[in-house]
Amino acid sequence: MDPSWTDEERKAVDRESRRLGIAIRRQGYTVSFLPVSDSDLTGTLAGLDPQDALVFNWCEDLPGVDHAEPLVAEVLERLSFTYTGASAETLALSYDKIRVKKRLDARGLPTPDWVTVTSDDAVDWNCFPAIVKPAFEHCSYGIDEGAVVMTAAELHERVAYVLERWNQPALVEDFIDGREFHVPLWGNGSIDMLPPVEMDFSRLADIHERLCSYDAKFNPDSDAYRDIKSYVPARLTDREMRELELVSRAAYEAVGCRDYGRIDIRMRDGTFYVLDVNPNADISADASVALAAQKAGYCYGAMGSRLLELAAQRHPRNQARHG
Repeated sequence: MDPSWTDEERKAVDRESRRLGIAIRRQGYTVSFLPVSDSDLTGTLAGLDPQDALVFNWCEDLPGVDHAEPLVAEVLERLSFTYTGASAETLALSYDKIRVKKRLDARGLPTPDWVTVTSDDAVDWNCFPAIVKPAFEHCSYGIDEGAVVMTAAELHERVAYVLERWNQPALVEDFIDGREFHVPLWGNGSIDMLPPVEMDFSRLADIHERLCSYDAKFNPDSDAYRDIKSYVPARLTDREMRELELVSRAAYEAVGCRDYGRIDIRMRDGTFYVLDVNPNADISADASVALAAQKAGYCYGAMGSRLLELAAQRHPRNQARHG
């Protein structure tokens, strides 16, 4: 609950948080809401005993701190709290697209060809269309219609923009102009794929618009938000569904997802390419993880409860009981 947000933004976050918390409460849990309004997360948690509480971690930032998502998990770990979702190490890794790409490559997983660029004078790339992304961001920050480039001149211009605007290297990738799937998975050890969600770009004739940009995900007033339709489950054959599950599960494990995650994938010429791994995926009621869980027979509260149950296996009380 960042004080710099508008009243409407604060109300929206409070509404979404309470929607999930109340849904979990209806499943039989005792739920307390802890708004984070400053960078002192230790102070926010001061009234809780790690032996008696389990933290549902839906905190993506700390007010006034850039890239604080891993820091939140670090604080929880330092204070010995058991919490849902990925570890601090995995969250930090997910911000580093270069390291993630290297992990995927090392596992032999299909991912778009790529290079890292630190100067717009040293772009060694001749495969178009291409897409240019900031190398150390997530949530589609830095991805808009201008991110897809068709010529060397456009590539140099976009790389220069990323270097200056985001003050970090640019990741240049082969743009897979194909069907896109958001694949939610959950579990530890035994990992299950929820019904994958297909993003339908058929209403978008311009190749520059056929991507899940920041606006497409989070701006209801944008054309992309309105024009990109979702199908749950994705329209795939049984063979394609099995292949998608194999690739998604391998990516989930490669990056170290825990409890749940979402793998973003595109298909071209029968090959599923891993675009991104999201260990702290959006779990809002209208986002792909919740939609997929609902399709699998889990209401919103049951979905949240499932994540708590997975995390609870790491709680000291359960460890002592089974140890």
